[in-house]
Amino acid sequence: MEKELWKGNEAIAEAAIRAGCDCFFGYPITPQSEVPEYMSAHLPKAGGVFVQSESELAAINMVYGAAGAGMRAMTSSSSPGVSLKQEGITYLAGAELPAVIINCMRGGPGLGTIQPAQGDYYQATRGGGNGDYRTVVLAPSNVQETVDFVQEAFDIADQYRNPVMVLCDGLIGQMMEPIEWHPVKKRALPPKDWAACGRKGRDHHNIITSIFIAAEECSDHNDHLTAKYAEMEKNEVRWEEVQCEDAEIVITAYGTPARIALTALDTLRAEGIKAGLFRPITLWPFPEKALHTLAEQDHVKAFVDVEMSTTGQMLDDVRLAVEGRKPIRYLGRAGGVMPTVEEMIDLVKSALKEVK
Repeated sequence: MEKELWKGNEAIAEAAIRAGCDCFFGYPITPQSEVPEYMSAHLPKAGGVFVQSESELAAINMVYGAAGAGMRAMTSSSSPGVSLKQEGITYLAGAELPAVIINCMRGGPGLGTIQPAQGDYYQATRGGGNGDYRTVVLAPSNVQETVDFVQEAFDIADQYRNPVMVLCDGLIGQMMEPIEWHPVKKRALPPKDWAACGRKGRDHHNIITSIFIAAEECSDHNDHLTAKYAEMEKNEVRWEEVQCEDAEIVITAYGTPARIALTALDTLRAEGIKAGLFRPITLWPFPEKALHTLAEQDHVKAFVDVEMSTTGQMLDDVRLAVEGRKPIRYLGRAGGVMPTVEEMIDLVKSALKEVK
């Protein structure tokens, strides 16, 4: 199969069209503006509907309406734009509506910078909206994974009737890489007999809502959602381990920093230092058990967590998984500044000295 050179954001949009996206609602914001731009030109040609909404708030509520009618609906934005969508995302989760949300992360807080960052981990995995809800969060580290994950995200959303987020930093959205448009495995999906798309063939109206006034009814609904999230944790967790079978120091990273870490591994291994990489692919559900098992191995002496965030957001999940069994060092950069290979190497060597 021949490879084609694609820009990340345009590849995201094309992947969504190939996945059968019916409706896209969005608003321009750097560094993801090429997604709606591409959608505006190509989705209508494929029989879909593109609407540039008047705001991010409008976009996510349009997604709610289209998803409620049974359409494959999607929106995309970047960091502060996704912040504005949080109310709509919790409504989608509460009403059990499938949708795909792309966040091409930029530096913050606030408006910050248009340069790439990873400061939205908490927002994506903890949820910025109200109530007890979860979204599956896929974190690609290259353009090929991005297009594969975007296509699969629609099936995941439909399977669980839940929003799915694809979280990539601005570098992945802006870079160009060769990719293959290979078939992405399709899932056996349930019919959308819940959709509010007319009464034809039914003796009742389908009602889409996230409001349950009676306490007992709302409690039962939350129990139902919790059971569904448990199924996601059972079936959807993903990660990658690189040279961890004998590693003394394990770097934990996702997205672009994980790519940078691969070069650091090569250099460290060439110097005789046994380093490995643990890369979460689903940020939620987080691969907690896999990382916990790795932390229990005698050959692992310490972890080095690397993020494009100064606060160390994934660091919390790494600590929870490791449970104090091994020391953890942290390397964080933010505001569009990326951690370098040299910084990773220096911190790995420092951590190794401390444990020997």
